[in-house]
Amino acid sequence: MSSVDPALLDGVRARLGAAGTPGTADPLGGRVQPDDAAVADALRASGRVLGSDALVDLTRAARAELTGAGPLQPLLEEPGVTDVLVNGPDDVWVDRGDGLRRSDVRLADATAVRSLAVRMAAVAGARLDDASPVVDARLPDGTRLHAAVEPVAPAGAVIALRVLRQAVLDLPALTARGAVPLAWEPLLAGLVRGRANLLVTGGTGTGKTTLLAALLGLVPPDERLLTVEEARELAPLHPHVVALAARRPNVEGVGEVTLTDLVRGALRMRPDRIVLGECRGAEVRELLLALNTGHDGGMATVHANAAEHVPARLEALAALAGMPRAAVAAQAAAALDVVLHLRRRGGVRHLGEVAVVRLARPGELEVRPVAAWAGPGGDDPVPGPGFDALLERWGPC
Repeated sequence: MSSVDPALLDGVRARLGAAGTPGTADPLGGRVQPDDAAVADALRASGRVLGSDALVDLTRAARAELTGAGPLQPLLEEPGVTDVLVNGPDDVWVDRGDGLRRSDVRLADATAVRSLAVRMAAVAGARLDDASPVVDARLPDGTRLHAAVEPVAPAGAVIALRVLRQAVLDLPALTARGAVPLAWEPLLAGLVRGRANLLVTGGTGTGKTTLLAALLGLVPPDERLLTVEEARELAPLHPHVVALAARRPNVEGVGEVTLTDLVRGALRMRPDRIVLGECRGAEVRELLLALNTGHDGGMATVHANAAEHVPARLEALAALAGMPRAAVAAQAAAALDVVLHLRRRGGVRHLGEVAVVRLARPGELEVRPVAAWAGPGGDDPVPGPGFDALLERWGPC
């Protein structure tokens, strides 16, 4: 990507402001982000002689500097990139799905890193300075931004960007990629069509959203899906999806719409199924209540290191909503049927465990694996005690 002369960039910024900046609305602050046509017009108005190819390159570079990630933008646009991390001007890392690798991208100096972090925070409608040295926000394209500057980051500034890509693969495609064993395809289809309440779990970057979107593609086309997410990632191959996305507060601290608000509101929108893209806080209470009031066939994802750890994870999240342990156990055992746990090994994401949810004893929730798979290239899936009963109840319809 071409670099942009600072003077030219200042001129483009001034012209966009004077012209009213046609473009796309920023969902965080109601501001408008300039589109490529607006940036190109501002570049032409600069009076510089530019060929068509040079104008295209410079337009992309200028827009990246104005509303994107600047010199990091080419990395974010690479297919397969999930994370871009900046530890310093000569210390940029990228994860293309197979682990972190050092990038050739270099920034000028520590001041340039800080300036980039501050500008991206401003674009996201947030503040990043000495008085507010940490930011957690989203860029207009949905990319997650987490950054810290001095005094929190002694090196000057650090930046972490997580790329959000809409998950559109179907279940056969995941099977072909080795993410799901062929032997489990009929079971997964039966769970969805039988309206089991499913929890997809796993660590960061294990493919939870991708599997969830594939499962939603199996929902009968005459059903209405309500999806609730922080930023839209789910794009299931289904004809009737209503997507709701949370909204962070703006720089004045107003305008927030939480996942809890959206789950509660989804109940009033005549859903056939309620889907929570990622459960990470007090909204777990609303989810469990919804799945316990006749809204079967619901799905959600939760971060967890293993299927057996799901009870502790649910208890920790529900504590944020003031739910006692016994109440969490009773609600979760009644609301959830099956846990599908994903693993990432050697850069390969795969469905590693199928587990059932039950009460081990009053007040104690248990998630018990009934089948396991080591991943592609290894042995076939291994059924355990309870797997036959699971097939009998939720097998292909």
